[in-house]
Amino acid sequence: MAPFSIPSPDPAWRALEIPLPWGGELTIQTYALCILVGIVLAVIITSRRLTKRGAEPGIVLDIALWAVPLGIIGARFYHVFTHPDDYFYAGANVWNPFQPGAIWNIWEGGNAIYGALLGGAVGVIIGCRFTGIRFWSFADALAPGLLVAQAVGRLGNWFNHELFGSPTDLPWGLEISSDNPAFPAGLVDGTLFHPTFLYELVWNLLGAAAIVLLERRFNLRWGKAFGVYLIWYGAGRAFFESIRLDPSEMFFGIRVNVWASLAAVVLGIVLILVQRRRHTGDEASPYVPGREWSAPNAEVDSEDIESDSDSLDDDVEGESETGVTAATSPSRSTSA
Repeated sequence: MAPFSIPSPDPAWRALEIPLPWGGELTIQTYALCILVGIVLAVIITSRRLTKRGAEPGIVLDIALWAVPLGIIGARFYHVFTHPDDYFYAGANVWNPFQPGAIWNIWEGGNAIYGALLGGAVGVIIGCRFTGIRFWSFADALAPGLLVAQAVGRLGNWFNHELFGSPTDLPWGLEISSDNPAFPAGLVDGTLFHPTFLYELVWNLLGAAAIVLLERRFNLRWGKAFGVYLIWYGAGRAFFESIRLDPSEMFFGIRVNVWASLAAVVLGIVLILVQRRRHTGDEASPYVPGREWSAPNAEVDSEDIESDSDSLDDDVEGESETGVTAATSPSRSTSA
């Protein structure tokens, strides 16, 4: 092994087994935990960014309730669609979720980020309709947080010993056991592979920082920050996908995910150019017209608000100046 090679985690770390009080164990996949941590970080980052732009604190959760479930559904659907041979073959269990191999069994692995983006976008559209938040305002606030979430999610591939790249003699190569089902036949034990999970993790974190820095210099509103996300992630993913060894559907001799990555780059460029022409000024509010939220005043300015007692005191002082005694209580009759 090279002196700086990256070891794969012990297989025991792939899942956490939690004993249950009534017997048995609850198995939680480490990959799922990485995804959940990424989602939480994305929600926190997006909430802070959207609140600073004038949105109601916590409103991101109302949108996430739609975006996260639909994103997970989209991720699974895209994976099954692009890996049909893994699910549709003679004698396969396609539909029964109580048996291994069904298309519904997301806990067995198999998610795709591009499917998550498509499904999540539908959820964001629905959530924005309910909350009054502009779709592109939310997308811009989400952009860096989404890259952070994807970076954390890639750690799950490391724990699963999966989706590694082609063999390499670089000192930071990834160690993969030769008994791994994905280990290429004909290679000697001890062969190192490109740690594509690490490449994408670093690339995504750099992209999140780049978006934040670019926002300080350019007007990346009206969907332009999200356009930068599409370009950055698509360009990096196209390269990482081209050196991965895991099987994937091919289209004109190129992996489907490479085509999807190139499409993301083109979409990002078009989005920036179109929105740059359509919206030249600043974004006045993250809300659509008529749905704005006003923050409650934390303090009451006593000089701007006059109480009833203040008005009464003014009346008393005014009448006293003319020599007339002002009554401060109802007059009482003297007759019996």
